[in-house]
Amino acid sequence: MMMRWRYFLQVVLQKGGVPQLLLLLPILLLTSNCRKDCCKEPEEEKPVAFNYRSLTVNGAFAGFDYRGVPVVPEVKIIFGTAVDPASVATAVSLTDKNSAVVPLTFSFANNDSTLVIQPSLPLKFISKYFLTVSTTLKSKSGGSLISPVSVNLATAIDSSHKLPVIPDDSLLTLIQKRTFRYFWDFGHPVSGMARERSTSGDIVTSGGTGFGIMSIPVAIERKFITRNEGLNRLQLMVSFLKNRAVSFHGAFPHWINGASGAVVPFSEKDNGADIVETSFLMMGLLTARQYFNGSDPAETNLRDDINTLWRNVEWDWFRREGSNRLYWNWSPNYGWAVNVPVSGWNECLITYVLAASSPTHPIPKSVYDEGFARNGAMKNGGTYFGVVLPLGEPYGGPLFFEHYSFLGLNPNGLADAYANYQTQAVNHARINHEYCKANPRNYFGYSDWCWGLTASDIQDGYTASSPVNDVSVIAPTAAVSSIPFTPAESLRAIRFFYYQLGDKIWREYGFVDAFSLHQIWFADSFLAIDQGPQIGMIENYRTRLLWKLFMSCPEVQAGLTRLGFTYQPTN
Repeated sequence: MMMRWRYFLQVVLQKGGVPQLLLLLPILLLTSNCRKDCCKEPEEEKPVAFNYRSLTVNGAFAGFDYRGVPVVPEVKIIFGTAVDPASVATAVSLTDKNSAVVPLTFSFANNDSTLVIQPSLPLKFISKYFLTVSTTLKSKSGGSLISPVSVNLATAIDSSHKLPVIPDDSLLTLIQKRTFRYFWDFGHPVSGMARERSTSGDIVTSGGTGFGIMSIPVAIERKFITRNEGLNRLQLMVSFLKNRAVSFHGAFPHWINGASGAVVPFSEKDNGADIVETSFLMMGLLTARQYFNGSDPAETNLRDDINTLWRNVEWDWFRREGSNRLYWNWSPNYGWAVNVPVSGWNECLITYVLAASSPTHPIPKSVYDEGFARNGAMKNGGTYFGVVLPLGEPYGGPLFFEHYSFLGLNPNGLADAYANYQTQAVNHARINHEYCKANPRNYFGYSDWCWGLTASDIQDGYTASSPVNDVSVIAPTAAVSSIPFTPAESLRAIRFFYYQLGDKIWREYGFVDAFSLHQIWFADSFLAIDQGPQIGMIENYRTRLLWKLFMSCPEVQAGLTRLGFTYQPTN
């Protein structure tokens, strides 16, 4: 090419000189550029990738997790460029927790840079959904979405009634009757004792059985069963405990095989006596003894067998070689290796009261003062949500602290050097309610009518929920069993559980053990220690039946006096 230009210049200079060259120069340059451009391929315009700029659900932005959304939510996503409508249907999906695809409707705004997404049909209430926009979404220029968009949606609570409305008194009876089935229909066929939980097979629980025994007088008075039916079931249990179930120094294990009576270890070294669970069992047996007070041979025999079991318990043995406190467990293989002292404030007041009440192996007041009351260290005195708490940990701890012992012990008019126990029970329940109402952790679903933190099943586990250990799980037993202490608040919760959540948590044995509206999780389990208090505490609220029966035990009256309690029931 250079040689050709040199030859051309020589010819031009020879024929016309410089003026001729100047005339031809523009033509030469144009020709040169044209030849260069003609040799190149035209460049294609590359598609530009894009991203989303903002998103809202029903006009609000809350990151990528939304709770309480309507069943026909509107999700609006604004992108940095116009979206190709043809790519939307395959790039955007909405699925439920089971990965089922939900049909969607799409619309566009702002020159197709805003995508509006809605389900074609209403979603289910209190359900989880997952909205995804994949990188297959295209712009009109052919660019791809840089990063996928994922949004979690949890739908609102349906405020409509799921079950027919009935008077509150009828609703309380229905709860007692349905919950009683756990102990009556689901009781172990050989021993009659209460299974630990609804999936326990042959494992029965001594403490839960005590609560179930206390439900039998209630069931008779409410005409769910006859007196003779209740007597026969009790005699089955008592005979099993007396003749087949293993015991250690008169105390029973936490878990027992309901068919053979053998120990089922609660943990590796907890394969012997459990004095706390035994105290719940004895509270139930003494309540039954007071109820079945007839002079006929069957009721007389039942009372005699209960007295044998009651007198056999060596409460003082659990002082662990004479110390001034009781210890929870003793094992024939590991001795005191579990090494858990029974110290308060917690659910174990009944353990010390019965130990002091024993006609054969009583403990002195010093064991209660030093072991349970810790010489006053169990006192609290702090104020939470404007409510003074006499005893226990900050905010009171799980509510079963006020349920288990007070199924039989009447806290109304009960006092000692450390507390007025009516004030303790009422204020603990009030604090628990006020905490859930205030909802400092912003859990969806907590409210004035949805409250109650106590020990229960949680998703993939079990925990003792309380204001300081709050994992968003509500246990119906917490509010239901607090009804003698917080009647208005408990009734609001009961109505909510039954009418608004009845399709989720009302089952064959009453309310399921627990649920979380925040996680949208509902247990399918029932636990004896959570079902029993509901029956008994509802009855104590209505008639004080169990309080009257247990507090009528002469041994209990003597034991309370021995420990320095005064008891002046209000009615």
